[in-house]
Amino acid sequence: MFAPEVLQGVFIPFLGTVLGSGLVFFMKGAMNRSLQRALTGFAAGVMVAASIWSLIMPAMEQAEHMGKFAFVPAFIGVWLGVLFLMVLDKVIPHLHMNSECPEGISCGLGKSTMMVFAVALHNLPEGMAVGVLLAGWLSGSETITSAAVLTLALGIAIQNLPEGAIISMPLKSGGMKSGKAFGYGLLSAVVEPIGAVLTLLLASIVTPILPYMLAFAAGAMLYVVVEELIPEMSEGEHSHLGTWFFTLGFTLMMVLDIALG
Repeated sequence: MFAPEVLQGVFIPFLGTVLGSGLVFFMKGAMNRSLQRALTGFAAGVMVAASIWSLIMPAMEQAEHMGKFAFVPAFIGVWLGVLFLMVLDKVIPHLHMNSECPEGISCGLGKSTMMVFAVALHNLPEGMAVGVLLAGWLSGSETITSAAVLTLALGIAIQNLPEGAIISMPLKSGGMKSGKAFGYGLLSAVVEPIGAVLTLLLASIVTPILPYMLAFAAGAMLYVVVEELIPEMSEGEHSHLGTWFFTLGFTLMMVLDIALG
């Protein structure tokens, strides 16, 4: 289980968040709104592309034996992933990007702490996605290669760079010291390798339903994009900047998946 490919898959995405959060040490002044819009759009584009090429398409390839009904596991899995995150979104009180404290929820923990919970919730499906793909590769699946695992890990790491910055930079802008802001960004990323490892430990359960689990992870990631990232990149004065960077993130991840996978 601790083969180099496994360690890469588990820790490369985590490293992306660490590097993104570390940008706070080079930050001077408040975080520019246009930069935040661009980073969010880029992250959304990478996540959508990763969901399609790294998760949904392999899910359908895994179900080719079902003929015309090969789409069924992907269809069911995506819906389950969306519903799972929707339930978590309701059960676990957290803040959406740039929102105020939810009505009826005490802000005693502080907005920064609740923002960590929000991003940690977003990172859960990403960790699961890597774990599911690793479980499929370790099981000997012909449709999942070590290169595919590495591609997904790199794609999520690239997506995590702006995400780490998005959590740490606004905290510094609000007056928090650089080291503490970096710590909050780091804390938000811890759930990602934990999610990957837990999924791997449940490989005996995951492997028989691999197509469903791949699509489940994709559905959860798509929920984050639609519910959080796209509204955030479109908030405020109208601008095409988020759309440009969404397209850049999407096409970059597409190229990585085809070229390396």
